[in-house]
Amino acid sequence: MKNVILSGLLLAVFAVVGTGLVAYTFDNTREQIAANQREALLRSLHAIIPPERHDNDLFADTIQVTDRQLLGSRDPVTVYRARKNGRPVAAALTATAPAGYGGAIELLVAIRYDGTVAGVRVIDHRETPGLGDGIEIEKSDWISGFDGRSLEDPPAARWRVKKDGGEFDQFTGATITPRAVVTAVRNALIYFRTHRRELFERQREPAPALEAPAAGAPASIPDGDADSPGTD
Repeated sequence: MKNVILSGLLLAVFAVVGTGLVAYTFDNTREQIAANQREALLRSLHAIIPPERHDNDLFADTIQVTDRQLLGSRDPVTVYRARKNGRPVAAALTATAPAGYGGAIELLVAIRYDGTVAGVRVIDHRETPGLGDGIEIEKSDWISGFDGRSLEDPPAARWRVKKDGGEFDQFTGATITPRAVVTAVRNALIYFRTHRRELFERQREPAPALEAPAAGAPASIPDGDADSPGTD
């Protein structure tokens, strides 16, 4: 009995010490993780709205908007506004494609003031490596197929993947992922067209601070459930 009690006490001590070390490490790296996330977001913003196209600080010129139907989230999302000499150039909306195969797909959709897509980047997803992760610019150029598009190009009926009679390619063995992204980009364009003047006229509001994920949570794009080859 004494050995059992001693073993239990040792296990408890190890558990407490281990938890303390994890918490200490997390607390001491939280700011660095948040800084890395900010830098990654800035790289994505500058990839779709090049620095030479604007002269304002994208992180300082933001507002918060909410539209669950078109932006895919019930929570406020950030709009980053680009200007040159005070004139509107483009806006980057953080939009969600809620119907990805592995769950929600978080997008950054940059739209020029004339309503054409400046670029799209995926900032978080749980799609299948080797199938659905083709939406990442590092894996393929599929996401670049939205560049220059608008609600008139293609027409509304063609804002679909080719399997559904539309304009955009799907991936071999994975239709759900590109279908979700196409829908989310189209909806972001609709939102921008509806609210364009308001988006640029509203007084700036500070964007929420980027927070490091909780200890044990993924800090970058995680893997998720697999798309089943050949399924919709």
